[in-house]
Amino acid sequence: MHGKLTIVGAGAVGTSAAHWALAKSVAKEVVLIDVVDGLPQGKALDCAQSSPIEGYSGHIKGTNDYEDTKNSDCVIITAGLARKPGMTREDLLEKNVQIVKTVTQNIVEHSPEAILIVVTNPIDAMVYTAFKVSGFPKQRVVGMAGVLDSARYRYFIAQELGVSPNDVSALVMGIHGDNMLPLTRLASVGGVPVEALIPKDKLNEIVKRTQNGGGEIVGLLKSGSAFTTPGLAAIEMAEAILKDQKRVLPCAAYLEGEFGIDGVFLGVPVVLGRNGVERILEFPLTPEEKDALNLSVEAVKRQVESIHGI
Repeated sequence: MHGKLTIVGAGAVGTSAAHWALAKSVAKEVVLIDVVDGLPQGKALDCAQSSPIEGYSGHIKGTNDYEDTKNSDCVIITAGLARKPGMTREDLLEKNVQIVKTVTQNIVEHSPEAILIVVTNPIDAMVYTAFKVSGFPKQRVVGMAGVLDSARYRYFIAQELGVSPNDVSALVMGIHGDNMLPLTRLASVGGVPVEALIPKDKLNEIVKRTQNGGGEIVGLLKSGSAFTTPGLAAIEMAEAILKDQKRVLPCAAYLEGEFGIDGVFLGVPVVLGRNGVERILEFPLTPEEKDALNLSVEAVKRQVESIHGI
């Protein structure tokens, strides 16, 4: 186990992340913090009591005091309002900007060397907020988007083909929203191109379902949004950072010319290691893929332009 991990927000996603952090022995010390008195303490105690079963030998603490997060190596920000039926991720923008701003200021004060993983929606705008407020270099601020979206994409492909999701390789780029880009050209099963196995109309349906993956769950739950896989996706990123795994994962990274895009956070394949985003893996896109990715860029820029007070 490596380092200290702080998870901000003891709601469903934050609690899920804390659980997965223990189950996967990601960090020697996990801190779960929230503004609600008793909530992170109770959630942390519940998680801690699973350690004899999970085999986890580290330490988890619930707190309302940022002093307890001091000198964290990695911080996952999940704090914010969740989507409700009929709400878009953009509807959350104004309220969650202020939450992420406050959280980031506290993290910078107590853990100035931390790497930030932003999960709060709308992710691409919230990670930009954390980047601007923190003043951290771009490598140390990253958004969780493509890891979750790609997991959904891979699962839907596996379902269609009746194969193990472990054997499905697929990439989702762009915004974490309706304009995300699940690449069909690069998707494969055991090295076999998915386009050779799934009819185009059915593959288009899978793409659409992936783009609406979060909305589908919100609609079914009626109250609240997805939490189990988002929490795990964030922990996969934290594990890559804390254990210096050099994992290639699709994340919202700050682009400065890559893919012809400049000045926004957008989901792209990156190498995640101890220094955060250590490299962006750039590759040629088809004209159609470029057009689709530009829709993401325009959507993210609209979000960023509407942010005030950072």
